[in-house]
Amino acid sequence: MFSISEKRSISDSIQKILRNTKDPELPKHEINFHLHVEGAQNWSWADIKNNSQVIKPTINPWNERKK
Repeated sequence: MFSISEKRSISDSIQKILRNTKDPELPKHEINFHLHVEGAQNWSWADIKNNSQVIKPTINPWNERKK
């Protein structure tokens, strides 16, 4: 579920939403988070972390296929 580019886009969007809250307790640098998305089937799910936590992303051919 979700390609690497989609995960990076989602991560960037979440980072921006969190930063726009201007919460003083957020770190000044990268905000660390972990999002788990449940799919339609029990085997369908995705874990999304902030981009700096994913140093070397691996490609899953099932998720990277052209839509």
